[in-house]
This record gives sequence, C-alpha cells and structure tokens, in this order.
Amino acid sequence: MRTLHLLRHAKSSWDDAGLEDQDRPLAPRGERAATLVGVYLAQERVVPDLVLCSSARRAVDTWQRVAAQLPRAPRVRREDSLYAASAQALLERLRRVDDDSVSNLVLVGHEPGLGELGRRLAAADADAARRLARFPTTALATFAVAGAWSDLGRCDVSLTRFVRPSDLV
Repeated sequence: MRTLHLLRHAKSSWDDAGLEDQDRPLAPRGERAATLVGVYLAQERVVPDLVLCSSARRAVDTWQRVAAQLPRAPRVRREDSLYAASAQALLERLRRVDDDSVSNLVLVGHEPGLGELGRRLAAADADAARRLARFPTTALATFAVAGAWSDLGRCDVSLTRFVRPSDLV
C-alpha cells in the first residue's frame, strides 16, 4: 500500500503587485496555516519518502514551514513543471515515481490542477469526491493507493483524510 498526500500551497500575499505570480511569498495567514499542517503531520507520524514541490515561491515556502515541524527532512524535488500543471500532467508525473524507494509521497501544488486530480482519484467514492469539491489553500488530501505509482488512476485509491487549516485550530 502506498500513501499519496496532495497539499495545496498556503495563502499567498498580494501586497507587492509588481511581483511575478511565481514569486509571491506567503501571507501571514498562510505561514500560520502551513505550520499547523506541519504540526498535524508530525502528530500523525507522517514522514514522506519524497516531496514533489512546485517551484513557485509560495509552494516552496509552504513546504519549508510544514517540514520544519517533522522529525526528519524528506527528499524534496522542486519542479518547474508542477507550477500551474493540469490534473493530467500531475497524474503523469506521479506515475513516474520510483516504486522501490517511495511509498509515502507528498505533492505540493496549485489549483485548479491539484483539486481536479484529487476529485479524479476519489471519483469512485461520491462522498469523498464531494468533500474535495473545494480544495482551499493549505488543504491536505491523503489517499491510500493499492498499486504501483505507475498504475495511479487505474488502481484502487481511497481518500483516507481531508484536512483544512480550519480543522486544526
């Protein structure tokens, strides 16, 4: 059994209108939310083998705040292709993850692709798909994957938890 965590980046700041979208930092609310999710993952004893993270500053900053709460730092790959990626592109990237070295995986990304991927993976369970209808900033969706990464989307996948920062305060 493999575990996939989809983490949407935390709330970003729009204070500097001159910044490129990829360069926007976290807002104070986003910083707090990312730390809460990190504390939650540590309490749940979740330590991923690998983190695939969008190269956008707000995604990187989100993961750094989450990781600061974990007992050990996992391998992290920042990938430009994850920025604004579609659900299909995200799925194709996940299918290339190494089965031998990764059983617990985090993907840090953006809407709308991340939420659409979650809904697609949960489609067999109407209640789970409904819970993922809205995927707010810093939300974490965790899936149990009964198959190889290369079979993701074609093997049994079930939503095991969906946590929003508001659930953690």
